[in-house]
Amino acid sequence: MTDNTFSVEIEQIENFRFDVRFAQGGIIGDEPPPTGQGSGPHPAELLAAAIANCLMASLFFCLTKARTAAGGLKAHAEGRLARDAQGRLRVAGIEVTLAAPAATPRCLTLFENYCVVTESVRAGIPVSVKVVDEHGHILHATPALHAPDPDQPPKSYPD
Repeated sequence: MTDNTFSVEIEQIENFRFDVRFAQGGIIGDEPPPTGQGSGPHPAELLAAAIANCLMASLFFCLTKARTAAGGLKAHAEGRLARDAQGRLRVAGIEVTLAAPAATPRCLTLFENYCVVTESVRAGIPVSVKVVDEHGHILHATPALHAPDPDQPPKSYPD
């Protein structure tokens, strides 16, 4: 990035289908049935993709700087929706698993801190991250940070 701004253009195609255009190209977003047709990712999926992509890029950057073979990285992001106190659907948490066979201990302790998207989202949504090797053994795990206190009522969001 040459500056600290970015932009996305979104145009309604029909009903709940939207053309989401980034500087590099676009995708079609759509709400799942019964609201939309499910012909593209919905906004919560795009959020999970942004988090996983940023984490993977951050880890790859660190591994490259450490001169570690960093090919073959993979990510799986899984989100959870839940209703708030007013019954409105919210993203209640996102879990990301990165497969990084050659991850170094130093990079495993650093990479999350440099992920702009994850650290920004964690201010309001719990995000947990784990890194596994090619055999599925856990190399690193961060529990959901900033998870809501179970003794506190859920956040209220304005309409």
